[in-house]
Amino acid sequence: MVVQAQKMKNKAEKFSKEEMELITSGEGKLRIIQVTEPAELEILTHASADVRPGEKLLSVLAKRMLLSMNDPANPGIGIAAPQIGINRNAIWVTRYDKPDDPAEFYLNPKIIWYSDLLRKGNEGCLSIPDIQDDVLRSYAIRLSYMLESGEVMEEMVQGFTAVIFQHEVDHLNGILFTDRLLEQTRRELIPANDEMELFIDRKIQN
Repeated sequence: MVVQAQKMKNKAEKFSKEEMELITSGEGKLRIIQVTEPAELEILTHASADVRPGEKLLSVLAKRMLLSMNDPANPGIGIAAPQIGINRNAIWVTRYDKPDDPAEFYLNPKIIWYSDLLRKGNEGCLSIPDIQDDVLRSYAIRLSYMLESGEVMEEMVQGFTAVIFQHEVDHLNGILFTDRLLEQTRRELIPANDEMELFIDRKIQN
């Protein structure tokens, strides 16, 4: 874990001048960018970079991202930094698998294992207006992330909370849920349960 943390720290870069200007542009929520704007779509489809632990504006970024996610006019259950215009690996996720459903902040999250068992569920996105559809996601994942202290953590997550993590980490890789909709039309699935929409990806099994 210590070696892994050091490698991640070495890859991370300080916030750029432009990023710092956006982070400090006010105190309230940041505007959520949209796929309908070509320049903003480019940000949303671009892979993000790791954040250096202990970056002094990180807490400000986290606070303003959370305010954007909790905007009463258009609330969400997760948000990724690219959605407010910063291609950095930072996300908020609502933990429906914990008491009181807390929203938690994750730095440099990576999904290091996906279950072959899939679930299908309805998804939308704060950056994609007027579209919702059923997306296939792994039922369980193993997640790696960093604390602001630089310590690397790992945990298993399953169910709906795992879906939120997959959606937000996709954002960090420049992947939108609409990309997953197109991708899943090419997958060959084996029903895993007659009562729930659970599947096994035949291609993964082969």
